[in-house]
Amino acid sequence: MRALTRLFLAAMLGGVASIAQAAPVPVTPLQVGALRIGEGAPRTIVPITGATAELALQQAAAIAASPSTDVAEWRIDYLDIATDGKALVALGKRIARALQGKPMIVTFRTQAEGGSKPISDADYAALYSTLLRGEFAQLIDVEMFRDPARVAALVAQAHKAGVKVVMSSHDFHATPAREEIVARLLRQEALGADVLKIAVMPQDAGDVLTLLQATWDVRQRSSKPLLTMSMGGTGVVSRLAGETFGQALTFGMIGTPSAPGQVEVDQLQSVLQVIHASSQAGR
Repeated sequence: MRALTRLFLAAMLGGVASIAQAAPVPVTPLQVGALRIGEGAPRTIVPITGATAELALQQAAAIAASPSTDVAEWRIDYLDIATDGKALVALGKRIARALQGKPMIVTFRTQAEGGSKPISDADYAALYSTLLRGEFAQLIDVEMFRDPARVAALVAQAHKAGVKVVMSSHDFHATPAREEIVARLLRQEALGADVLKIAVMPQDAGDVLTLLQATWDVRQRSSKPLLTMSMGGTGVVSRLAGETFGQALTFGMIGTPSAPGQVEVDQLQSVLQVIHASSQAGR
């Protein structure tokens, strides 16, 4: 806890070297159903990680009942029917109803990027294509390092269907250099992403500052909503104080995390609102 406090203070008081050198680009808010992403405090995402339909539906109901949760992420790679497109569409429609209007991100996290199951790029694209035709999701998560032609086709299909694209990159082992993080996020924008996402693993507090600095760098160059995080216990401050550096979304949990370092969403929302209120008062 002391290490996290020191990290937080360093970030707030100038530990990120060039924090005041340029002004941020205003975020263009992303309208997803009744939710506007990019205005106010970061929006909270809670994962649905159930391995069976029954557990997934129970988690969806808990998210619907949670005033602290704005968006659900349905992690289909956890399911026992993870590659059965027809069954997933049927279950997805039930989950959408259980969420009672809250938006859903549909995500198959590949084993290559920390998910629970391997899948070829061809099968990945075909599965997402089937899910998009099912017309039950408001957003999909597309990994930027899958086959480029298939990524481009999925982005085009999603947008034609009115579905927003969260494009993502994950490193569960290390934190890339700041320039690499910036390059990945800007590449996602060039590929047509609506939300730019990266998650990295810190080895120390300096790596967390690298992620936050890269986030701020991109905020000065892009109007897209950002979803960036440093994982694990060391990186938890990036989930809490991200608004200061330009984040528009952050992950919490109800009971079961989908990545290291997630915080219970009620506690997360309380901190987000404190930081947002303080930032507004200080203007």
